[in-house]
Amino acid sequence: MSTPVRYRIVPLDPHAHLFDIEMTVARPAAAGQVLRLPAWIPGSYMIREFSRHIVQIEAFAGKKAVAISKLDKHSWQAAPVKGELTIRYQVYAFDLSVRGAYLDAQRGFYNGTSVFLAADGFENDACEVDIQPPAGKAYDRWQVATSLAAVDTHKKTGFGRYRAANYDELIDHPVELGEFERVRFTACGVPHEFVVSGRYRADLKRLAADTQRICEWQIRFFGEPAPFDRYVFMLFVGADIYGGLEHRASTALVANRDDLPAPGLADGEIGDGYLRLLGLISHEYFHSWNVKRMKPAVFTPYDLNREGHTTLLWAFEGITSYYDDLALVRSGLIDDKRYLGLLAKTITGVLRGNGRTKQTLADSSFDAWTKYYRQDENSPNSIVSYYTKGSLAALALDLHIRHETGGAKSLDTVMLALWQKWLADGQGLAEGEWEQVAEQATGLKLRKFFDKAIRSTQDLPLAELLATQGVSLQMVPSDSAADSGSVVDSIQPAPSRPTLGVKATADAQGVRLAQVLDGGAAQAAGLSAGDVIVAIEGLKAVDLDKALARHKVGDSVKIHAFRRDELLSFKVKLKGTVADTCRLCLPAGAGGWIKS
Repeated sequence: MSTPVRYRIVPLDPHAHLFDIEMTVARPAAAGQVLRLPAWIPGSYMIREFSRHIVQIEAFAGKKAVAISKLDKHSWQAAPVKGELTIRYQVYAFDLSVRGAYLDAQRGFYNGTSVFLAADGFENDACEVDIQPPAGKAYDRWQVATSLAAVDTHKKTGFGRYRAANYDELIDHPVELGEFERVRFTACGVPHEFVVSGRYRADLKRLAADTQRICEWQIRFFGEPAPFDRYVFMLFVGADIYGGLEHRASTALVANRDDLPAPGLADGEIGDGYLRLLGLISHEYFHSWNVKRMKPAVFTPYDLNREGHTTLLWAFEGITSYYDDLALVRSGLIDDKRYLGLLAKTITGVLRGNGRTKQTLADSSFDAWTKYYRQDENSPNSIVSYYTKGSLAALALDLHIRHETGGAKSLDTVMLALWQKWLADGQGLAEGEWEQVAEQATGLKLRKFFDKAIRSTQDLPLAELLATQGVSLQMVPSDSAADSGSVVDSIQPAPSRPTLGVKATADAQGVRLAQVLDGGAAQAAGLSAGDVIVAIEGLKAVDLDKALARHKVGDSVKIHAFRRDELLSFKVKLKGTVADTCRLCLPAGAGGWIKS
């Protein structure tokens, strides 16, 4: 018996960024087969309307053309036919992110949500995809990398047929095409590979060795065996890019080429860029358990035609953000002090945003579709991130449990209980169920904690909780605009500096205001995001810190700025920097929870 749904995908024209897809439904619906392309991709909670990239679509029964009509923005229906129905369409692919599809003469990449139509009524049936190379000798060295199960593929290149148990599985295994380097390793008996594309000069063996340590710690944390038979990391490197998207047995990553470990890097040496990359790797890998298996009930199964609202994203993204850096410590890649430096930056980032006083973590999770993934210049004043504040809520919960149980239990206890529950029933978590499991696993009454941490805009009691572990936290004025928090040997008071209360970027004309923060001097004077400051006190604006350093808090300065093509003048009374920068102090023997 033939497979109910079959696909064939070919890079039709890399220069035009077009994939050609042929889809065959063996036994189409008698009333006319309905076909749909997802409106969003799991892990990225925004309606993206991938169907807008379909540039041509037609249907056939054998060689005979079949009428096909559009039902809505991402659905079509073919006229009734006898026998097999074939749909042929082209997809424009020029999205360099991890969420869509990309094709040029150097590389191809796609998520199934961008290229594979779903056949109504056949979503739970097995399907096959035949992945073919682009035509021409220029592409003779192209290969395939994917975690899809191979059926009949070329031993060297990987082109050929792959199989998925259902449509959900088909679209959860992205595919990388092109000339790339592979490096392989084994973690707890499971084969892993890193596929790296783009231009770079790096030590991929070091990358594999460090990633292996992360993977082994996480597998052992949840308990062997791993929930997959093999795993593929797909990394594209370029300039000024960063991001990742988790899948059930792979992850897609983009990062700056300079973040890769340089050849000859000393053992144990990890620069800030490489540390950021390792944190991203750790984050996406942890999702193999926390969101790809354990997930909100609204995602079981995914409805990719519309939003799936949940108040639980803080638990799946925020807690993952907490463990991603912890895994670097617990796998031995960084020490406690380096970890606390990362934590200080997270605390600073959250407390500098006035949005935390207006939006709860539960609301941040629920409104991800319309607010977090559609940020604008006012977002720091209006929203809070369920990633960053969610990670701090996870820290607070961890320390609270440890303190209340005398160190007998922790957030680890909760995560393992959640994992055992998923292994037993495979079900998603209802909106209040995560908290119920936490109470059952720890034996604590946690409603009051969750009401404050998740359902209110009160600041988390981090200083008090860290003090139970011997770690001191103090908020001080920043040393400079580049000061984003740090770990120190002793906490020293810092003087307040004059500031405008903005986030700015360089501009050919002067300094562009990217964001104007609530309560700052710039907002009070009438400056707005998008304004380009060209002069302060009659002198060209190049560096705000240097320009303001010659003034005192309370001084009035004259600022000229362009708003669009209009030159405006502002009298700004300078305010002082507030205590919004985190300093953490780690005495000897303190911070025991970090490695436990």
